[in-house]
Amino acid sequence: MVSSIENQQAPGVLPWWAKDRGFGLFTVVAGFIAWLAAGILVLERIELYKNPNYITSCDVNPWISCGTVMKSAQAGIFGFPNPFFGIVCFAVVVTIGVMLLAGAANLKRWFWLCYQLGITAALGLVIWFWSQALYEINALCPYCMVVWAMVIPLFVFTTARNVVTGVIPAGAGVKKFFTEWSWIMTAILWLLVAASVVLRFPNAFFG
Repeated sequence: MVSSIENQQAPGVLPWWAKDRGFGLFTVVAGFIAWLAAGILVLERIELYKNPNYITSCDVNPWISCGTVMKSAQAGIFGFPNPFFGIVCFAVVVTIGVMLLAGAANLKRWFWLCYQLGITAALGLVIWFWSQALYEINALCPYCMVVWAMVIPLFVFTTARNVVTGVIPAGAGVKKFFTEWSWIMTAILWLLVAASVVLRFPNAFFG
């Protein structure tokens, strides 16, 4: 069983984002941006609790409105507002990144598999929230979209790292694909999401 990135492959072979410190830096940055967006949503939701007529900072028009999204049933699928769940989960992501930056080593394969499971679940939730915002709620939350934008690379590069370091068994061709195409996959997913949003709400962007 492989215990750490440096023991899985020669360090020179790994791309920077798959090495412990590189992945730690990436995780801290992406996780912190998502945590910050979730934190702003928490503050906005508290204001709505205090004043149901409160206008959120991202209520721009009928299609771009955090208030509309926050008042929907989908905004509390866990029995409480989703952003409260988000700030906890992304705090964990940031903590893992800090651990790696601090030199944590010998993290077991089961740890990375659990992390992979958590990030995959996060992507599944993002896909569901995306579909609900576009086709059920019919409104967009900019801070939510920031979270979507961060979860996508977190998923892609967590998966890529686990593949190229042997946490997820794969052949040489698959490892080469993830090493060379992870940035492209992330960009394609970003573009697909952006295109779907613009096509669904053209009036929000073009008047």
